Amino acid sequence: MNTEPAALVRRWRMQRGLTQAELAARSATAQAVISRIESGRATPSLDALTRIAEALECSIVLDFAPHSVVDR
Repeated sequence: MNTEPAALVRRWRMQRGLTQAELAARSATAQAVISRIESGRATPSLDALTRIAEALECSIVLDFAPHSVVDR
């Protein structure tokens, strides 16, 4: 399962039966911005993701993991 914001926004929007325009209106975001996020051409801010998640009636889950010893 793809956990990138682009794939998640698109999947949740489609599961909710919303068009990009409907999601944009519900999240106070331009439809063009929703399109760019879904296509991976834009990285949404946390504020934008929060509004989109609220419009989709879902939660944002943030996960942190330690760097491996090799990365240090």
